Amino acid sequence: MRQNQQSEFGGYMSDDRAAIEAAAGDSIQKLSQGYRKIREQMAQVIVGQNEVIDQLLIALFSRGHCLLEGVPGLAKTLMISTLARCLSMSFARIQFTPDLMPADITGTEVLQENKSTGQREFRFITGPLFHNVILADEINRTPPKTQAALLEAMQERQVTVGQTRHILADPFFVLATQNPIEQEGTYALPEAQQDRFMFKVHVGYPNFAEEKQIAKQTTGIHNDAVEAVLDDDDILELQRIVRQVPVTDHVVEYALAIARQTRVRQEGTPTFINEWLSWGAGPRAVQYLLLGGKTRALLNGRTHVSTDDIIAMAKPVLRHRIVLNFAAESEGITPDHVIDKLIESTPAKEGELSRDPRFQKIFAA
Repeated sequence: MRQNQQSEFGGYMSDDRAAIEAAAGDSIQKLSQGYRKIREQMAQVIVGQNEVIDQLLIALFSRGHCLLEGVPGLAKTLMISTLARCLSMSFARIQFTPDLMPADITGTEVLQENKSTGQREFRFITGPLFHNVILADEINRTPPKTQAALLEAMQERQVTVGQTRHILADPFFVLATQNPIEQEGTYALPEAQQDRFMFKVHVGYPNFAEEKQIAKQTTGIHNDAVEAVLDDDDILELQRIVRQVPVTDHVVEYALAIARQTRVRQEGTPTFINEWLSWGAGPRAVQYLLLGGKTRALLNGRTHVSTDDIIAMAKPVLRHRIVLNFAAESEGITPDHVIDKLIESTPAKEGELSRDPRFQKIFAA
């Protein structure tokens, strides 16, 4: 006979409900433990950059890809390779150069002789994209045709060579780096490809204490060995857990309000958006705001998403999805400045959005 027990909300719930809540607690604990172990291992090699590492892990658990941008010498490549070593998954580094061809990353068909039949036949040799974790180093140094070869892989998680479709490994995680200060001999990533990245992460300079530790650590004898703490099955399970986190209508509407306000010359769009932007964020921005918010909530021990989680995800999700016009660039306006102003002008409390006439126009559009 099924027995009932009193819940924390004062009512009664069945054993099934109790089992569901217990499973949710176990899931949060498992995700938190995996996150903490990876942070501990990476701290043995990487000094500082805590916010960057958090965003990389949120993207990993959200089943997204990351684009890291920063000047040379800030350990972008080391950070990604160290993360790969913390994961018991296959890893490949692709150094993007002007002469890199699409077949160099997707794989190619070669003509071989079948020893049993004596006939010649084509055999597909897989490229580096068939690994779990891909480091696309200096992605803006290769021509658009090779950059475009990543599009199908990143979005569809497959590549098509000739007339054959090849499914990629799962999980599949692309981490790309680019240098923002050198434009000669580079090919800027088109907006369509940047939209495939969940986050665009800015890697900044370390503070004085961190740079002092870096100087001492990298000029002496230091053990940089790390242990693999999660394998591919663990990552897939954690990615599944993230998508089970519930989100209230208020939080969804808040994410929609942030993204839809970036669209130029639409109903309810703020004046400063029309003055500063030539293009706004698409529906993928809302998806990644919510997925990132779910992961951040779990990492903080919560089973619900708040507007604070959406705010924390706004800059890495939106900064590469909004395009500044000439007037904004001439005034020194940056995408982060636009996002800050958007958050300031968007009420976060429940009920305020629906009562605001401007947001009523946005939601009615």
